[in-house]
Amino acid sequence: MSSIYKKLQEARIRLQATKLNKSGLNAFAKYSYFELGDYLPQIQAIFNDVGLTGVISFGVELAELTIYEHEGDGKIVITSPMSSAALKGCHDVQNLGAVQTYQRRYLWQSALEIVEHDALEATTGMEKQADYAELLKASKNRGEFERNYKSIPESRRKEFAELAKEIGAKYPKLTEVAA
Repeated sequence: MSSIYKKLQEARIRLQATKLNKSGLNAFAKYSYFELGDYLPQIQAIFNDVGLTGVISFGVELAELTIYEHEGDGKIVITSPMSSAALKGCHDVQNLGAVQTYQRRYLWQSALEIVEHDALEATTGMEKQADYAELLKASKNRGEFERNYKSIPESRRKEFAELAKEIGAKYPKLTEVAA
């Protein structure tokens, strides 16, 4: 095995042995996440100790983190497709900065195997749950309620059983659907 891979693995193990705290907070979806400042100082110190340096560059199509050995010519390249941002009330350069910051986070997290929950799943699940609840509440008659209830995946219907019983009080025999 090339020594750069051994050094990268040593850096990963050393980083996992440190206590990392998530300082970012998504108030809407109610989850914490890592910001660059939560782990980058530790990574830089560990990389320096094991003889590695990481350099990030941004191209039109790809963002790259190239990890170089201090001694030798070994390198590892981690890539991510470039994207864009359209933050409300921001200038183009601020949107560019947001993209670059996210890319830096994801490149370092990928290279060092930093694991955190899937924020997309968390927010997607919340939106779907809210949508299903609103759909049930918006039912105007028994037939519409039944169609709306049946549109909820069977694996998720138990989550809405109490709501269905509440709505059932408005329409005769609706509680049979939720049972």
